[in-house]
Formats: sequence, structure tokens, C-alpha cells
Amino acid sequence: MSPQRLGREVYLAVGNSTYTIDKRGWLRGVQRVVSPNFNRRPPGASVSLLVIHSISLPPGRYGGGHIERFFTNSLDLSEHPYFQTLVDLRVSAHLLIARDGGVTQFVSCFDRAWHAGASCYQQQDNCNDFSIGIELEGTDVDAYTDEQYRELAAVTRALLGAFPELTPQAIAGHSDIAPGRKTDPGAGFDWRRYRADLV
Repeated sequence: MSPQRLGREVYLAVGNSTYTIDKRGWLRGVQRVVSPNFNRRPPGASVSLLVIHSISLPPGRYGGGHIERFFTNSLDLSEHPYFQTLVDLRVSAHLLIARDGGVTQFVSCFDRAWHAGASCYQQQDNCNDFSIGIELEGTDVDAYTDEQYRELAAVTRALLGAFPELTPQAIAGHSDIAPGRKTDPGAGFDWRRYRADLV
């Protein structure tokens, strides 16, 4: 596939079905937009959970680069009234998969992205410490695209291969680790399809 240029980064055209992770925790073949919103994992913490999220900015609208700017603290809050609710928020995810299947990485998989917030998984609090967060561009109710499922499965397979303590059983939605506070990825996400794609 021919490389395309986005900003200063070169990435493979949409449709890449195999990913590898380099020794610094970055996926090869994806767009890289480095977020300042991360820190080191606590000593002894290892990746043992994958969290699936959804996001759209403004809610229900796709494209426009707003998510990337939000995760890099460069979102123009005057562009839309909803953005005023995001004042002073500093968040990130390791990866974003857009509606067309384009994959962007913001934080090394070895570092702690700020995606889960107050959370608990199998009686362990602070899921950011031991998880990787993947955002899907979408809403709780809109169906996700074929391209998103394809790339999500490919990225997940790479993560499962790179992190021995991460298993297919240790994949959860944001709603699973923060029930009552979060609802994503919502009813629009087909868990059965996703898990079948991992086989």
C-alpha cells in the first residue's frame, strides 16, 4: 500500500490488517499524534486490560479533527457550544479508530494514558494503571463501521501478541469499568462480532 502524509507523520493507507508494536510501544503503520496527557505506569504495573471507548466531538458529529485536538490540549473551545463542557479537561487514549478505519496513536502502549477515570476491574481500582484504551469514533447508538471492526481486531491481535498478561477475556467496555458513570461503547457496539473477529 502506498504511504499517505498527514501533517508530519507518514502512515499506511486504510486497510492495513497486520500491526506490530515497536520496542517503545508504538504501532508501526499508523498515524502518530503525541499527546502530553500521559505519565508512567506505577512500578510493577503491567498491561492486563484493554478498554473499548467511543467518542465524537461534538457528540454525534464525525471528522473535523476535533478529537485529535482535544487529546493534545489544542481544541478551540469557541468552535462549538458543547466544547465549553470540556474546559480544563486533560484526557487521552492510546489509540483512536476513525469511522473510515484510520488509526491514530497518541500515547505509547508502555505509558499510562488518561482514558478510564474513576474505574474498577476485577476489584482493581485505577484502570489507567494497567490498561490500554482504544477510542472508536462513534456514539452509544450509532452502528460502528466495517472498517472500524476490521482495524480494531487487527490492533487487538497486535496487543494480545505484545502483552502476555492481556487475554481476550480481559477486554471490557468503558461502561463495564465505570458503571453508572459511563455508557460507552454502547448498544451500537457488536461485542459478538468483535470477539469473533479475534479468532
